[in-house]
Amino acid sequence: MRQAFISMLELQDKMNCKVHPQWRQQNYPWYRALWTECAELMDHHGWKWWKHQQPDLPQIHLEIVDIWHFGLSLLLSTGASLDQLAEQLEQQWTSPDTDTDFLRAVEALALDTLQGQQFSIPLFCRLLELTDFDLVQLYQQYVGKNVLNFFRQDHGYKDGRYHKVWSGKEDNEHLAEILQQMDAQTPDLQTAVYQALAQRYPQSDL
Repeated sequence: MRQAFISMLELQDKMNCKVHPQWRQQNYPWYRALWTECAELMDHHGWKWWKHQQPDLPQIHLEIVDIWHFGLSLLLSTGASLDQLAEQLEQQWTSPDTDTDFLRAVEALALDTLQGQQFSIPLFCRLLELTDFDLVQLYQQYVGKNVLNFFRQDHGYKDGRYHKVWSGKEDNEHLAEILQQMDAQTPDLQTAVYQALAQRYPQSDL
């Protein structure tokens, strides 16, 4: 478990460095990105009583992974070492026996994030438990989304050249389809996902 946490923390640091080499000194409001992702997560689950909505589990999992990205970034921004953060994650990796309603559990995480400008590991674990999303799956999906973020940056995401919709689908949907064909044991998972994304991305935009 600890090595998985360290690996993901390292990947997140690399991604943040790609956006800005001195990202820790920029005081980015990671908490704001985190609670905003909570709202997007609720949209994929469905909460509007005036229209028919069906929970989209693959997209729900991807939104949870997005929250994890920002949660890791918030933890890394404290300046603690990777070993210290991995130990903290191990110690707090437990789901509180609180809300059984998924939307209320998401709101609890969003509220805690807003009030303390922090990342609650137990409240995050509650989302995993309520969606049958274990650590192995989180790791696989996290690596996939981390690769997608690198792919976006490599193809002009920051300067506006990147297109998020390919062949009528958002890149997150393409990623979900790719990951369904792989697992955490896929050799060199990062390279395999990147190559699969490149094969799907319109050649005129490469």
